[in-house]
Amino acid sequence: MGTVGADTDAIAGEQRQLINVAYRLLGSLTEAEDAVQDAYARWYALPRSRQQEILSPGAWLTTVTSRICLDLLGSARARRERYVGAWLPEPLPDRTEWDHTGGADRTGPVDPADQIVQDESVTMAFLVVLEAMTPAERVAFVLHDVFRYPFAEIADVLGRTPAACKQLAASARRRVSAARAPVAATGRSDVVRHVKEAWETKDIAALVGLLDPAAVMTADGGGMVGTVLRPVEGGARIAQYMVAVADKAPGLELLERSVNGAPGLVAQSAGVVVTVASFDVSDGHVTRIWVVRNPEKLRPWGQEGYGVSQRP
Repeated sequence: MGTVGADTDAIAGEQRQLINVAYRLLGSLTEAEDAVQDAYARWYALPRSRQQEILSPGAWLTTVTSRICLDLLGSARARRERYVGAWLPEPLPDRTEWDHTGGADRTGPVDPADQIVQDESVTMAFLVVLEAMTPAERVAFVLHDVFRYPFAEIADVLGRTPAACKQLAASARRRVSAARAPVAATGRSDVVRHVKEAWETKDIAALVGLLDPAAVMTADGGGMVGTVLRPVEGGARIAQYMVAVADKAPGLELLERSVNGAPGLVAQSAGVVVTVASFDVSDGHVTRIWVVRNPEKLRPWGQEGYGVSQRP
């Protein structure tokens, strides 16, 4: 919590928390960064006397950031109806897998992607579930269940009673509970590695064996690069599609990398990341694949140190 007349350093120190909240609310690092910058702009636009009246600048910034995100979520549905193909959240890299120094020797502003705490609440599977919620459900659930904000404060964000916010969070929680339980990272990693090996050797039979018969693959190209516009359903069809892609794109290099904190695959062409794939695994089989190819969503993967093929 902040104090009366908190100094500039204390205010700036809230940025990491705000970026984490906004990314989970929006599923977009770019929009999260804009929302946080907007919240800071509103803070600095306040008269000094008004700033000194605010007992907790951090809570104030969180409330304002959450309201901005709520407005964005309300308009996002209309924007995504005009989006070419499926819309997926922006994938996040783990910089330590690309830069052995962990970014310690880098200078300049900290990249927003480096500030995201990568836990189960940012896995692609979790973010996709959040996308199915109403804006109010998503805000209530993320603020309460992920960040432990009390419903009294969430009520101020949503303009509803604490009891109503509690009901919204409960409804969202049921959606999350209905989703398949996450698999341990070690189990997921083994399956993803086998998928990589089968894809590289164009072994359709091996891919079919790794994919659940009812598996679904969703791809996001944003109309900027070629990809399927509708989900590909069925393990056999997905395997055939993956091998067809391999035939059409010789020279691609596949790397095992964390995607939003979970085992995933990254495809590079001439050292540049062109595709990021996330996986959901159950009982040793891939049940969902989310493929992001929209170059605007791969911005965090294009920073210095990401386009180098290094092995951990």
